[in-house]
Order: sequence, then C-alpha cells, then structure tokens
Amino acid sequence: MAQNSKIEWTECTWNPVTGCSKISPGCKHCYAERMALRLQAMGQTNYRNGFNVTIHQHMLDLPLKWRSPRKIFVNSMGDMFHRLVPDDFVAESFRVMSKATQHQFQLLTKRSLRLQQMACDLPWPENVWAGVTVETVDYLERIDHLRKISAAVKFLSIEPLLGPIPYINLEHIDLVIVGGESGPGARPMDPKWVIDIRNQCLVAGVPFFFKQWGGVNKKKNGRSLDGRTWDAMPPQALAFR
Repeated sequence: MAQNSKIEWTECTWNPVTGCSKISPGCKHCYAERMALRLQAMGQTNYRNGFNVTIHQHMLDLPLKWRSPRKIFVNSMGDMFHRLVPDDFVAESFRVMSKATQHQFQLLTKRSLRLQQMACDLPWPENVWAGVTVETVDYLERIDHLRKISAAVKFLSIEPLLGPIPYINLEHIDLVIVGGESGPGARPMDPKWVIDIRNQCLVAGVPFFFKQWGGVNKKKNGRSLDGRTWDAMPPQALAFR
C-alpha cells in the first residue's frame, strides 16, 4: 500500500513491511493496527495477515517509479527494525532508498537498539532520515541509540506524548515532532508538556513541529499552539526540491 498521506510532516507512505507488535505504552491504541484490520476485512491483499509482521517484496521498487520528489514515510503501517524483518530485507530496502535519490525517506522506529546495531552495515545517503519514537521519560535511551548512527537527519517523534519530559538531550538531533494521541480511547496530553518541549527546542536551536493535540476528535482540537502553528523542518528538508 502506498498513498498520499494526511500525516502533516510527510507527503506519502511506502510500506514494504506491514504489521508490528506492541513494545511500549505508546503502542496501546495503535492507529496502524486498527487500519490494518480494517483493510484485512476489506480484502486488501497486502493485509491478508492482518497486523502480523509481513514483508512485501513486490513493494520494494515502488519509489523508483515515482519521478517527482516526495517526502516518504517508510513503513507507516509497521516497523522496519522489528525482529521479524530479516536483515537482508532491511538491506534491500536501503538499497532502493539509495537509488531513489530524488526522494527523502523518513524512517521511524521504536526498536532503536536494532537500528543502532544494524546501522554500520547500512548505507546512509543524505536522503534517508532516521527517527525514533519517545513517548515518556522511560524511553529516552532510544535517543542515545539514534545519536550513534550517521543519518544526515536524525529526528524524534514524541507522539503520543504521554507525560512530561523535562530534559531531553538534543545534541545531534535535527528535528522534534510532538503530538497527542488520537482516536478511540485517546489519552490526554497536558499543554504544559508540549510547551516545555517546544521551549527546549527553541533554546537548543532544533526545529520543532507540532503535529496535533489529538483526542477523539483531532480535527476539532486542531494543532495550534500559543496562537500559531509550528511547522519547522531541518534545512535538509528543502534540499530535494
């Protein structure tokens, strides 16, 4: 499945891997799981296994067919660094991204240790970003793992933000995205948590992107913070335009 995306910080998605498993509190109300089960019920071939981890060899070359430059969220419906994704398939995916130099690929994982362990054996061209999800102070070690790799853009997705994170080491971090949980059972996000992270980014000179307040009705709640939207991106985001 590849499509235009409504996710504010990207343009489209590419899913050579679908499916995942829950490893931390941010996974509790996983939107991708809900969507995968819906697509399975609709008979979508790539989701015949529901939300079980599945690799899709036939999806690998798709970005090479897109001529116009795009920001591409890789595996919005799974995790490239899940333990069930073979090393060889990860490597093949990176070879495709290395060839598709017209695009920017945005990789996001909660499995930061495997990312770090594999990173030295993978190519990291300038068009491949690496990010980790950090939902509470209990997962700050993911940032330390990310910091050790050589991606040109290293970013944090602090979504869903589930508690205060009063100190984040932003050294060698190029972008911070913050958002609240949305959909059924969405857990509340205190504006003070968001403002504190925004202020940390301003002090450190790191681009800050506020994605959404979330909630059951995320459209109604919007994404305005202190009377404005925050859509900062690293300079590399313009390099492929």
